Amino acid sequence: MDITVEELKERLDNGEELNFYDVREEHEFEEDNLGAILIPLAELPDHVAELEPLKDSEIIIHCRSGARSGKAAKYLESLGFTNVRNVLGGILAYRELEEEA
Repeated sequence: MDITVEELKERLDNGEELNFYDVREEHEFEEDNLGAILIPLAELPDHVAELEPLKDSEIIIHCRSGARSGKAAKYLESLGFTNVRNVLGGILAYRELEEEA
């Protein structure tokens, strides 16, 4: 299931406690991040054990444009994670939304 940048921004602005992950590369994360936990897509299989307690919790994943996070979401779903949400448009859409505000 996907989540819009509008919904994500509202929840972040409200200070909600989110299981929020960024699957971009470290250099991208260092340039700009939304406060998510960095797990580069290629390293995701190495982190499944630490994500296991969240198997039935909402997990929100984002990347630059939504492509890598879409792959990450499908991967986790294939392992039985039940509530993985991909941020549509990624950080690019999020920043665009902020500029409009």
